[in-house]
Amino acid sequence: MDLHKKSAYELHNMLAKKEVTAVELAEAFLRRIDNLDGKLHAYITKTADLAMAAAKKADAQIAAGEKISFLTGLPGAIKDNICTEGTKTTCASKMLENFVPPYNATVMEKIGKENPVILGKTNMDEFAMGGSTENSAFFPTHNPRNLSCVPGGSSGGSAAAVAGGLAAWALGSDTGGSIRQPASFCGIVGMKPTYGRVSRYGLVAFASSLDQIGPLTRNVTDCANVLNAIAGYDERDSTSIKADVPDYTKSLVEDVKGLKIGLPAEYFVDGMDKEVADSVHKAIADFKAMGAEIVDISLPHTKYAIAAYYLIAPAEATTNLSRYDGVSYGARVDGEDIVEMMTNTRTAKFGNEVKRRIMIGNYALSAGYYDAYYLKALKMRTLVKEDYDKAFQKVDVILTPIAPTTAFKLGSIINDPLQMYLQDACTVPLNLAGLPGISLPCGVSSTGMPIGMQIIGKPLDETGIIKAAYTYEQSKDFHKNIAEVSE
Repeated sequence: MDLHKKSAYELHNMLAKKEVTAVELAEAFLRRIDNLDGKLHAYITKTADLAMAAAKKADAQIAAGEKISFLTGLPGAIKDNICTEGTKTTCASKMLENFVPPYNATVMEKIGKENPVILGKTNMDEFAMGGSTENSAFFPTHNPRNLSCVPGGSSGGSAAAVAGGLAAWALGSDTGGSIRQPASFCGIVGMKPTYGRVSRYGLVAFASSLDQIGPLTRNVTDCANVLNAIAGYDERDSTSIKADVPDYTKSLVEDVKGLKIGLPAEYFVDGMDKEVADSVHKAIADFKAMGAEIVDISLPHTKYAIAAYYLIAPAEATTNLSRYDGVSYGARVDGEDIVEMMTNTRTAKFGNEVKRRIMIGNYALSAGYYDAYYLKALKMRTLVKEDYDKAFQKVDVILTPIAPTTAFKLGSIINDPLQMYLQDACTVPLNLAGLPGISLPCGVSSTGMPIGMQIIGKPLDETGIIKAAYTYEQSKDFHKNIAEVSE
């Protein structure tokens, strides 16, 4: 039985019906990791012993006749910037290569109540800075759809693990597209919830006003179930939203009749691959055929979003990364005095992309340039958000591409930062505005690579985008197209 080809929802039902045991599931996924992760490099740290212990506990719950939660006994993976008590959390950086958190992130506490089987911590761009998972200090991750291509980033390890059948579900984080773009590149579903909907407590900070944890799954049903497990108010996170959390699975309804879908011309950027644009336009036509109303809208400040993002995010990163000074925790490289020690530590232990963003951030925040750059970027952020506010007075959701291309070849643009940053043109505006967005497959290129589209919702309207995404997904077979990686 190819258990790795089944969705998390299917595996949950099999567990509940005692058609398979949690131990059998864990063994199957761990065996697949042993056989395939040498090709994919999805995991930084594997936690086989913890996984087997959790699986045995889940089987005991089932044997005792207890009603199990969705994640109980389900093999999953966690991005390596989410703190896990007693298990290394490296952020794919030499700076935190041996860091073991003394506490769990709130999302780990939440899912821990359901007793999932955590297989390990997944690879990522260092401190979540990048869009290809080539900026990991340890090794790049490969796309299970084509091993010569990137899986996207920064949550590339989580996306590759789910797409390659090395996990049934995963958690990632999204600062400028880091869940949605790898989901698109790997042909799976990824959601960035509304900013504040999921607690950031215990998420190692990149840009605090932009970061958000979310699920990466095989399909929309799994996404809704995992979101149920992690969403909710947390008093330890000052940006957490105190609002009721609906049951997202109740939005798994096939119905878009009368739904007003906004189509912004600004998202079909110059240089966008024709196959990507054609696939998204085909999805738009499919929605129209199912009864949705397509409304042309304008988001005029979208073209400035990349520039604003790459001032705001590095500025916040500069502040957040100042804590890695070789004193409190993390790596240390000695020097003759404290200044030399800090310089040596940061020089040796931060990678090139992290250093680049620290320099951009310090420049943007420096005296004489603060008003010209950082303050202007904040004003532009407000205008981007106001564009969305105006659009949502006319439409229910907005549909756009995720990325201008499909997954590109490893090494092809890693040395061209501007080209790499432009990959985020369709995803960063949501983070600036704090809106929810979901990525789901809508096509396949002539080279066999997945193409994703993005559905954007109003603040806290995850239910709306889940319903729209589910309706489209059920009319297609893209979610059934499993990556074939031979063992």
